[in-house]
Amino acid sequence: MGTIILIIAFITETAFATYCVITRSKQEKVRSFIRIGALAAFILFTLVSVIQWSFRWYGLAALLFVWAALGAWTLVGRKAEKKEFSAGRTVVNAITMLLLVCIAVTPALILPQFTLPKPTGKHEIATVNFTYTDESRIETFTNTGEHRKVNVEFWYPKDADGTYPLVVFSHGSGSIEISNTSTFMDLASNGYVVCSMDHPYHSLFTIGSDGKLITVDPSYWQEYMDVSNGKYDGATVYKLEHKWMNLRTADMNFVLDTILAHVKDSGSAAVYRLIDPGKIGLMGHSLGAVASAQVARERSDIGAVVNLDADLFGEYLDYVNGKEVLNDKPYPVPILNIFADDLVRLMDAIPNANEVIAVKHIVATAPKAYEVHLRGTDHMSFTDLPLVSPFLVSMINSSVPKAGGVEVDPFATIEKMNGLILQFFNAYLKGEGTFTTSGAH
Repeated sequence: MGTIILIIAFITETAFATYCVITRSKQEKVRSFIRIGALAAFILFTLVSVIQWSFRWYGLAALLFVWAALGAWTLVGRKAEKKEFSAGRTVVNAITMLLLVCIAVTPALILPQFTLPKPTGKHEIATVNFTYTDESRIETFTNTGEHRKVNVEFWYPKDADGTYPLVVFSHGSGSIEISNTSTFMDLASNGYVVCSMDHPYHSLFTIGSDGKLITVDPSYWQEYMDVSNGKYDGATVYKLEHKWMNLRTADMNFVLDTILAHVKDSGSAAVYRLIDPGKIGLMGHSLGAVASAQVARERSDIGAVVNLDADLFGEYLDYVNGKEVLNDKPYPVPILNIFADDLVRLMDAIPNANEVIAVKHIVATAPKAYEVHLRGTDHMSFTDLPLVSPFLVSMINSSVPKAGGVEVDPFATIEKMNGLILQFFNAYLKGEGTFTTSGAH
């Protein structure tokens, strides 16, 4: 919608400037009617939901209001300035107007209006947020001595009539708890309670129940970027990655234990009474998937895990003589691994990948491990970001080629991913049907 508005603004300003030059007049009354009409059209399109009112339109609304007020002032009797017509000034004014419109619609260009895939289940969906305080841990990212707090959001069946499996989600580095809202909604509509958690100082930002905003820690982000860019040797990478993972697994264990304690407490919020504590699944993207898989290996109450595009480096037990030491015990929990092109390309380039890459080792040795490669996808394809902001995704992936030049519809990719996840959890948490990866590629 932002692009359409820019095109309309360009055509309008170009046509008006041309008209002024041809008539050798500033055409102030015509300009005033255009300004007032633009505001009226904006209001009309907002009322009929062509423009979905949100923060992305605040700047444009303010600009159009100011212009309309100036136009009304001109029409009701402001004395016209007695300046000779200047074609150059007219062109400069048109360019200035276009620049102002461009600035005003920038939020709509970066974060355009979008529609998430429609949930496939029968249940209406409700949400609720909580902030949990871990009294056993001091926050290490600050020097205030405060205990670590973790913010969570639940998606669950609104018209609940029983108990449902619990799925806990952990986002990737620099992401946020709502990164996979379409997946959460689809699961909730099909009879799941989904809890997505933020990891403070690993999240791009998170806001607690007290309204406090916490943004990503610069030191952590620099470490993460340095590892991604190959700055460190293998031993240092091993230590840093496990440091990040250990923080994540501590958060996830704390959230799980807190939820289960609330399930046992009859005085807890209604959402906890909907949870079947005997049916728990974990899911994560990137570093969140690493933490999810590790927690599932260590706990006995996890029934299934979904890994969205991560090498599960929690399976590396040590770093000796220049290489990682793999856990030789078969992975104990059913696990679905969904991969994008870049990770598959990396794994395919390594000889004997089943013996040296953790996730390939799991797939090769675990009794219930599945691997799905969705071709034409990138790392962010397994979040809602391609729908939320195609611009940001294009910046992130500007140097990442598509496999064979394949381009896929991000909406269809998310629908396919959500379908796989639902089928997998239905099979291993609800005992409904069997899971198969047939036709998933």
